[in-house]
Amino acid sequence: MFFDPETWVAIAFVILMVVFGYLGVFKSAMKALDHRADRIKAELDDATRLKQEAAKVLADYKARTASAEREAADIIANARSEAERIAIEAKAKVEDFVARRTKTAESKIALAEAQALADVRAAAAEAAVQAASTILSQSVRGQVADDLLAKGITEVRQKLN
Repeated sequence: MFFDPETWVAIAFVILMVVFGYLGVFKSAMKALDHRADRIKAELDDATRLKQEAAKVLADYKARTASAEREAADIIANARSEAERIAIEAKAKVEDFVARRTKTAESKIALAEAQALADVRAAAAEAAVQAASTILSQSVRGQVADDLLAKGITEVRQKLN
């Protein structure tokens, strides 16, 4: 059995473990492992805290985004209603403007018609007076003719004007 290499390896291992136990290697290894475990636990706690903070920031961001979207929708709705109101006002102003312009044009046309009618009547009166004057001057002579001519011209002018 002493010539077997596995026996010598087992004996050397046992001696090594006893030396490690005497020197306190196990305690320092346990301390190192405990320290590493504490450090890992602290990192996990820190990661958990950061995750919770990130979740809060995300929730806050989502709330702000929703608020901004609602505000944008309100702004768009207000802008649309304002645009519709302005369009209605503009349409009413245009219709009023067109109505006033139409009325003005109709007034001008009526005035022009009245003036044209008056001009035609005046021209007709002048023509009638000229014709009557010519006829009377050729058919009647003397003072009676002049009196009748003046009286006829006056009457024609009064009736036609």
